[in-house]
Amino acid sequence: MGNQASVPAAGVRARPWYVSVLAALLAVALLLGGLWGYTRLRSPFPYYGTVYDSPQRAAGFSGLSASGRYTFVPAGQTTALFFGFTHCPDICPVTLAYLERVRRQLTPEQRRGFRVVFVSLDPARDTPAKLESYVRYFGAAQGVQVREPALATLARSYGVSYVRAALPGGGYSINHTSATFLIDARGRKRLLWDYTQLSDTARVRRDIQEVMRQGGLR
Repeated sequence: MGNQASVPAAGVRARPWYVSVLAALLAVALLLGGLWGYTRLRSPFPYYGTVYDSPQRAAGFSGLSASGRYTFVPAGQTTALFFGFTHCPDICPVTLAYLERVRRQLTPEQRRGFRVVFVSLDPARDTPAKLESYVRYFGAAQGVQVREPALATLARSYGVSYVRAALPGGGYSINHTSATFLIDARGRKRLLWDYTQLSDTARVRRDIQEVMRQGGLR
């Protein structure tokens, strides 16, 4: 008999198209709102960095600094820990520069309870003296040389990867994870930032201050 166009039953009005669109948008909004609420219940403070699902114990380590043997004890101070190397052309200097800006935005009391630690992923070239000169150019970070195989073990404990990459004109660079880890005064990994986030120093500072506040330091 051929196809026939469907006709609404008598007394039933077809729903306008925009009503369906509004209903779909409302469903999406409710879903996003539910996800946002779940996230806020787990972490009421709106952290800028990526938060660990549950705080994880940070690994301590030993190495060499310009002043001699250096032992990193995670507890006692809030720490921004970063892995890099002094020949790094971009990520490392950017990270250290922004972390110094953040440190200067803290109150004097907060600065006393905060430290930046830079661990070299290139111990063959980065001597303790060279590390000291490098980090002091940017501010008040502590540079540490950790020799292999201890360095590989330490990097794995923080989920940091690094690999030597040959350069066209000779020599080599280090491709590495660009995260900065925030460790609270109890020695727990709380969150991390990618280096691309660090330019928003106000939000990074608020993350640090909230972690400090939870530890009793305002």
